[in-house]
Amino acid sequence: MAATTQDSTAPALGSLPADAISYEDLYARWERGNWSATELDFTEDARQWREDFTEFERTAALWNYCLFFWGEDAVADNLSPYIDAAPLEEQKYFLTTQQVDEARHAVFFKRFMREVCGVGDGSAASGLQAIKPQLTPGFRKIFDRLDRMADELRKDRSPAQLAAAVTLYHVVIEAALAQPGQHFICSYLEKRDQLPAFREGMANIAADEQRHIGFGVKLLSDLNREDPVGVPKAVARLLHDVTRYTAQVLMPPGWDERYITVFGATYDEVGVEGLTSLTTKLRSAGLPPESLPGPALLPPGLSPLEVSQRARAAVKA
Repeated sequence: MAATTQDSTAPALGSLPADAISYEDLYARWERGNWSATELDFTEDARQWREDFTEFERTAALWNYCLFFWGEDAVADNLSPYIDAAPLEEQKYFLTTQQVDEARHAVFFKRFMREVCGVGDGSAASGLQAIKPQLTPGFRKIFDRLDRMADELRKDRSPAQLAAAVTLYHVVIEAALAQPGQHFICSYLEKRDQLPAFREGMANIAADEQRHIGFGVKLLSDLNREDPVGVPKAVARLLHDVTRYTAQVLMPPGWDERYITVFGATYDEVGVEGLTSLTTKLRSAGLPPESLPGPALLPPGLSPLEVSQRARAAVKA
């Protein structure tokens, strides 16, 4: 175990929300929550997509859904080194179920893109190639970092490196970016009572991601206890590296915010939820942002809404 200092002592066992979760329970939840991406019937979705959505709504929704399709494929491809680096067998078992989940999510989006939106020829490769131009600059930067992180984790399986990898995957990508996006999509589809099979699949994905995030927070808290000096430093470095790009992830084409407002939400509403999720998950893992070493992660004295507004202004500039 790494040496500790008075300022870097990890929270006592049982003192964090993450301590109420066990790896065995997370695995059991996976068994109870299994679902099939191949059995969903997109017939009604395809009709509604053609007849009920306006042309601009199809354009805006497709832009958003493309980010999810690419993201699900990318996280499925990059999870193997996490399994190898996890120190406990129970952690490896759960991560194996997560890789299955991510592959199922990618299959779900591939089917929807082809059968409802007419994107691709039915193969994953054709669908991914077709949507690549839709990816935003911030999205590309963060997922390029995920690719590099997988290579780094193969070479270095230390608690600090694994903590940085979990922070990127489970806290930034899943909790701060994907989860608010899922809530946005599920909310407007529920209100409009549209795309029933897609809506069902998205609800299943959201439940899977909630389980993944819970695992990531627990693993991060355990790694922090194992190395309470190296882990906070690694987490702080990773967050300073990637959070500067998060405001660009949901950057609509030409900064036309109708891509979001057409479905009853705003850029800042999604941004506030993402920022709140990020800080809540870090606190639950015993790594509150204000305690991390180095420069302040967030501007002091600003509300989440003010942080989102400032980030948007900086990106536009």
